[in-house]
Amino acid sequence: MLAAAVVASTSVLPAHAAPGPQDPGSSSALHSLRAPVTDENFYFVMADRFSNGDTTNDDGGLGSDPMVSGFNPTKKGFYNGGDLAGLLDKIDYIQGLGTTSIWLTPSFKNKAVQPEDNSAGYHGYWITDFTQIDPHLGTNDELKALIDEAHSRGMKVYFDIITNHTADVIGYEQGARKSYVSKDEVPYKTAAGKAFDDRDLAGSDDFPELDAKTSFPYVPVLDKAEENLKVPAWLNDPTLYHNRGDTTFVGEDSYYGDFFGLDDLFTENPKVVDGMAEIYKTWIGDFGVDGFRIDTMKHVNNEFWQEFGPEVLSYAKAQGKDEFFMFGEVFDTSKSFTSQFTTRNQMQAVLDFPFQEAARNFASKSQDTRSLETFFAGDDWYTDADSNVYQLPTFLGNHDMGRIGSFIAADNPGSADPEQVARDQLAHELMYFSRGNPVIYYGDEQGFTGPGGDQDARQTLFASQVPEYLDDDLLGTDATHATDNFNAGHLLYSKISELAALTKDHPALRDGAHQHRYASEGPGIYAFSRTDAEDQREYVVALNNSEQPQTADVPTYIDKRSYTQIYGAGADSVETSADGKLTVTVPPLSAVVYQSSGRIPHSKAAPAVALREPAAAPADNGRINVTADVGGASFYEVTFEARTAGGGWAPIGTDDTAPYQVFHDVAALEAGTAVEYRATVLDNGGHRATSQPRAASVPAPVLTIQKPLEGSSVEGAVELSATADPEKSNHVVSFERNVAGGEWTAVGSDGSSPVYSVTDDLAVLELADGTKVQYRARMSGPGFSVVSELRTVTVGEAPQPDSVTVAGSLNSEMGCPGDWGPACPAAFMTLDPADNIWRLTADLPAGTYDYKAALNGNWDVNYGAGGVLDGSNIVLDHPGGAVTFRYDNSTHVLSAGYASQQPGAVAIAGSLDNELGCGADWEPTCDQAQLTLDPATLVWKLSVPDLPAGTYEFKAALNRNWDVNYGADGVPNGANISYTHDGGAVTFRYDHATHLLTAG
Repeated sequence: MLAAAVVASTSVLPAHAAPGPQDPGSSSALHSLRAPVTDENFYFVMADRFSNGDTTNDDGGLGSDPMVSGFNPTKKGFYNGGDLAGLLDKIDYIQGLGTTSIWLTPSFKNKAVQPEDNSAGYHGYWITDFTQIDPHLGTNDELKALIDEAHSRGMKVYFDIITNHTADVIGYEQGARKSYVSKDEVPYKTAAGKAFDDRDLAGSDDFPELDAKTSFPYVPVLDKAEENLKVPAWLNDPTLYHNRGDTTFVGEDSYYGDFFGLDDLFTENPKVVDGMAEIYKTWIGDFGVDGFRIDTMKHVNNEFWQEFGPEVLSYAKAQGKDEFFMFGEVFDTSKSFTSQFTTRNQMQAVLDFPFQEAARNFASKSQDTRSLETFFAGDDWYTDADSNVYQLPTFLGNHDMGRIGSFIAADNPGSADPEQVARDQLAHELMYFSRGNPVIYYGDEQGFTGPGGDQDARQTLFASQVPEYLDDDLLGTDATHATDNFNAGHLLYSKISELAALTKDHPALRDGAHQHRYASEGPGIYAFSRTDAEDQREYVVALNNSEQPQTADVPTYIDKRSYTQIYGAGADSVETSADGKLTVTVPPLSAVVYQSSGRIPHSKAAPAVALREPAAAPADNGRINVTADVGGASFYEVTFEARTAGGGWAPIGTDDTAPYQVFHDVAALEAGTAVEYRATVLDNGGHRATSQPRAASVPAPVLTIQKPLEGSSVEGAVELSATADPEKSNHVVSFERNVAGGEWTAVGSDGSSPVYSVTDDLAVLELADGTKVQYRARMSGPGFSVVSELRTVTVGEAPQPDSVTVAGSLNSEMGCPGDWGPACPAAFMTLDPADNIWRLTADLPAGTYDYKAALNGNWDVNYGAGGVLDGSNIVLDHPGGAVTFRYDNSTHVLSAGYASQQPGAVAIAGSLDNELGCGADWEPTCDQAQLTLDPATLVWKLSVPDLPAGTYEFKAALNRNWDVNYGADGVPNGANISYTHDGGAVTFRYDHATHLLTAG
């Protein structure tokens, strides 16, 4: 079997290699890849919120009732009137920023209003017709006119597209918006009634036919009026959807669940893959769209992207679009995870969410600049033979998470406008001068802020009538949202235009090699250089995130050479020292850029190169980290190659910045497969040298048990679950238990990926309370046999500890004699018997703190991040003021929260509102149904002195409307909570940390 696997694996390596056969005896000496799109300046715009160029389409032709048309310019959750005509009218304004590509939020026809959400589809994510522009925004012809005008100016137009879901049209016989049912609980069945795992057949021609009545855990139904609502017609087939209920965005249901009721497509089915590819090919061929941003990429199975991406890209190139470019939304800040979509899944790029976090930490929070050094050192996760980090779009904020202006205001409470503008400009300087394609979120160039993300970050550039927008404090201006904000003289508009012009004049600042140079200890200077492999001039960029001037000696490639300032304030010209150091002084919260007066001297001979021992990458067991040590300190490019038994050498990536490394994706190979590596260095004089080969073996998968939680208490049925890294459809995981240290016995097994789970019924064992039970997961296959770590649980309700301490570097600020004091009374938490949660509210100065939960006044039992026993420290980046700590002994998770994170209001909305004195039931605006926030515990409470006996249903409705609500088990838009009351006094409690609404 192993021999067969090795032979088969020889076809895997070239999937990420340069095209064409490789001579087994010759080594490759390649330049680091620069794909066609590494120098775009994106302007990301929501058409409805930009400019209203045509008032006749405001209601989309649906009439004046906002609950039908979705148009209400006074509501932030409804269409406000912007359109494609407005974009075309203001294209000079957009181009004036230095924009080279306009990126539109989804613009297809939407379900105008979803009554369950009490809001409209202005954002474009509730699509019913994938072939037509939403009538609120204009027509297909108007889109074509916008694209043609952009093209005539040398600009591109990108579409935001959706492949994961459609509008909420499908209901279930069992009711609307039901909770998720796992594949293990109710597997899919073929039309013939046979259970199967879709992951075994994802993308295969053998994918079975399904029956709407019998194949799914919920039976899908369509309203007669909407049976043919979706276009193209294949989207009206309910068997092409997952039909499993609403997602919680974690685990298995993050792939299969409906997003707040939105119909989740069965993307494992090749009919869906083919159908989506055909939809988007049409927009390329007929309208000339230049690229796609792809929504919710991480919630779609890998096989979909492996088919969809290459097919659409191939079609675009056949249409003459050699620079066609697609990038996905993978909302995660771990490069090991986000990069999987460009390596394993063969997509071109993803939005750089890790950069957004790093840029905010640097520019807004003034964190230690060494964190940027660490951040950029991880860029090699993206390096393979056909893509790398230089293709990633970088950004500072967006329509979901919020704006950079709002982050700066929140991170620097009480700061004056000049400081906030300077931090905003610093963030943009970092984005424009570092690797990647910068994205400006519309309105950021006018200093827009807002209190948060989603609707609170979607202000109009034209005069607004939305009350929540009118009180925003804009940066760098006295203007408000009551007037148009197309001011080309705004400080931030001018700064962005200047940065775009500078990088256009000096292309190395856009796609030159990004080499780390210097990082101070704490806030101060972070410096890097940018070098074009052909031009060989070095640009040194130094940014200062402290509030004082800073000076640093920055290493360069060239000694005794003059460097000329081309950006920022400071010396016009500086000469490097004999050891190549450039002394730069950078004003507070700003940047400088220096250009070398000549090229980097050519090397006379290639430097020595040697491989370190290849090893499994700690953060992704499906990849092998291959690192090369290179002698010398000039500009080098290192190409890595790999081969398996019987195969030739194939390039797997070229790195142009030290440390030189790649993370080779071997997830498709069987564990134990032998892989050989070598590296070839190409110096700037054209010389090359090749390392001696080094061998490695594909590591066994890592099996991680997820449930039950370590140290938790259990009764009756216990859910066991595990995941494997990397995941393969043929995996089968077995679970075992022992009782009180006895023999291991089998509990059950599961072959349904991506989460493997079984249920253990402890009730049949009749175990005494306090009995310790251990669980483990086991898996074997070709070349491996692995066992997970153990999980120990206790039968019966967990006894509460005598005390819980928030012990850490914040204890002295709490009034303790020193830090990390588990016995300090000032850091003791208080147990609330109503919900068995421990809480402590403390007033702390601004700063970054580490802490853990220490039980019983000592360190014998302590819990860190994620509730892990003896786990890593929990980090609190605190803006200053009151903070409430919360510890749950059933999960051992200790967390921190703020009053500012709480909603504006919480109502108990349901069938009891009349009894509370409201004018009607289910009324979230009723004053008598509003809960009150307890500032000491951050728990919302409403005490009713005499509620009549009866059975009531209700939910938690936030901010006096139904836009955000939580039902049973704290599920967003979840099922109604049912409560039977004997009559008399009752207290309702809502905890925003869990979204649980309880009565008692």
